[in-house]
Amino acid sequence: MKGLKVLSLFLFTSAALAATPRDTLVIQRGLDVPTLDPSMAYDGASIELTDQMYETLYTYKGTSIKETEPLLATKYTISNGNKTYTFDLRKNVKFHSGAPFTCADAEYSMRRVIVTNTGDSGSFILAESLLGTQDNANDDKSVTWAKIENSVKCNAQGQLVFNLPKVDPAFIAKIAFSGNAIVEKAYSAKIGEWDGTEKTWKEWVNKLTPGSNLSKAPNGTGPYRLVRQDANTYMFTAFDGYWGQKPAIKNVIRQKVPELAARQQALLKGDTDFADGGGRNVDEAQIKGKPGIAWLDNLPNVGSYGINMNQNIKNPAIYGSGKLDGKGVPANFFSDVNVRRAFSYAFNYDQFARDVFKGKAVRRTMFLPDTFLGYDPKLPVYPYDPKKAEDAFKRAWGGQVWKNGFTINASFRASNPIQQTMFEILKKNIEALNPKFRINLVAKEWSQLLADSRAGKEGLTMSTWGPDFADPDNFLYTFFHSEGYIAPRLNWKDPTTDRLLVQARSTVNVAERTRLYSQIGRRLYDQAVFVILPMPVEYVAYRDNIQGYYYNPMASSVPWKVLSKK
Repeated sequence: MKGLKVLSLFLFTSAALAATPRDTLVIQRGLDVPTLDPSMAYDGASIELTDQMYETLYTYKGTSIKETEPLLATKYTISNGNKTYTFDLRKNVKFHSGAPFTCADAEYSMRRVIVTNTGDSGSFILAESLLGTQDNANDDKSVTWAKIENSVKCNAQGQLVFNLPKVDPAFIAKIAFSGNAIVEKAYSAKIGEWDGTEKTWKEWVNKLTPGSNLSKAPNGTGPYRLVRQDANTYMFTAFDGYWGQKPAIKNVIRQKVPELAARQQALLKGDTDFADGGGRNVDEAQIKGKPGIAWLDNLPNVGSYGINMNQNIKNPAIYGSGKLDGKGVPANFFSDVNVRRAFSYAFNYDQFARDVFKGKAVRRTMFLPDTFLGYDPKLPVYPYDPKKAEDAFKRAWGGQVWKNGFTINASFRASNPIQQTMFEILKKNIEALNPKFRINLVAKEWSQLLADSRAGKEGLTMSTWGPDFADPDNFLYTFFHSEGYIAPRLNWKDPTTDRLLVQARSTVNVAERTRLYSQIGRRLYDQAVFVILPMPVEYVAYRDNIQGYYYNPMASSVPWKVLSKK
């Protein structure tokens, strides 16, 4: 460990590591890491690190987003009308603490997710599958210990058994979600986390925070363990007791470097192996084609961008006078379909693709990745058409919108050029239609914008969504069902859409689900519920001496264990 100690001393006193050694990987990112607790990790920066320390029962296979493979499980069977899943668990697996992995740890991990279930994490995903509700016991009194205990438990053979209240065709994809990783029961209780008992479970409902004790002292079964951390640097080393193939990369350093220029220079000089970029326009000019750089392009994108039009704005600061008098809008301004259609026609989609992504972007017919089940490429899209936008505005609110005009605020994430450019295009085009139309652009810090959006206090915002699991339900139910996770941001309540979404998540018949999702896409288009934005073609830049890299859009990063250096 002497070399590791020397390396550690150097890293924690230096901004960057020059000439990175063959056994060391250096990664520079611009963002903070909110948590190292897998149950609380619901952002890319956190998941990139928790995925290397923790493991789920199943994971995605290689570059596939449709095929999963065993990780801490070895196989599973389905019974009871597709409502019971029984997993055989891998033997001879150790936690970083040295303790053996047992079924009791898997049982505890799943229960911990649904007991602590907080709106600041992805825990609602598993809770809904196992308990039939996204809410925790504080918000839904139907959540009881008896339900939790029966939903996931070990049987006499040491297998982990899940009992679902109803069919869930996306269940295995949800099990592969990184937030459902396995933690050690005894260790967690020892450091002050929930002890896993009925006696204390109510005390832990909605209690978990990003700064949990497990975040401060992680302990998984993954190929890397945390050695040291400070405000800007995380240091990992390969876990000697790892059950799988031993990694070629011994040490990994994750550094926070906020300045884009500093990250770019570090990547070009070889001081870092991976670094956050600045978007295609910047990266193609500064990074692509330079000596020592590998550039992978034309990669699939499974995220989606769109513009929220909140149909019940709960904040007078956004809608002003509350009337169609030119000084504001009613709180339910976007409840008129003609307003929503007008906004959809007024956006210049091609300009957005050119200005932000150098034209390397794809328009979609649905708010759904085009590689997912249920995507229908034959559905229509709204073109940029100022005349049709004008006609729709003239019909809106019985002609009052066009006659009196309106003023509304649109909020975007501060220092985010994609969101700012998008709203600048929308503002320019809509205000050009009628001098009485005004959109005020307001930059907000991410934390405030997120909190206000969740509370329904924003009128116009941009949504960027990456899937938690590879299933259309994670996009369409999440956004467009009246009880979906994003419902407070849209306040779209349509019995037809709700019915179709419930039907689509209640059958394992692929053809039937495909048909239903096409109907949902058509309904959402007809009602102009959402402005669906072009999605950029993905690319990755890294040092060209890295071997073994592959891209899976469902992963926050490639597993470090498959990498080596030449």
